[in-house]
Amino acid sequence: MLEIIERLNPAERHDAVISLDYDSRKRGRLKTLTETSEDAGLFLERGQVLMDGDYLKATDGRVVLVQAAVEQLTRASTTDPVLFAKICYHLGNRHTPVEIQPGSVFFQPDHVLSDLCRQWGLEVEDVERPFAPESGAYGKQAGGHHHDD
Repeated sequence: MLEIIERLNPAERHDAVISLDYDSRKRGRLKTLTETSEDAGLFLERGQVLMDGDYLKATDGRVVLVQAAVEQLTRASTTDPVLFAKICYHLGNRHTPVEIQPGSVFFQPDHVLSDLCRQWGLEVEDVERPFAPESGAYGKQAGGHHHDD
């Protein structure tokens, strides 16, 4: 099994790729498969979310690239910037992980939140795409790759 033990700075190459959904990228301990179906285990420091494009190091020296997996999400959209700001505020007030794109906010499926968005007049649809939620007011700046080393 490929034992992945630490984060790396951006690398010029990688030897393996793991594709993880958002909930899996929040875990420090995890068993998964590489894109070539090799067993892999994460043994990382807890409390830090892996981001799409992060690089990790295995005990055998191999470099592993993290990819955000495609997953089921809800997209709420509007062309009204004030309404968009209001719904982002209300979702954030509920500590809901959200990914904000121009005119659209993405979150993990939750019928209560979908109903809230509809009640506010947003278009709501189910989509499949990688999820890259904002890191929060006190986390690192979102919108790019985050590397700790």
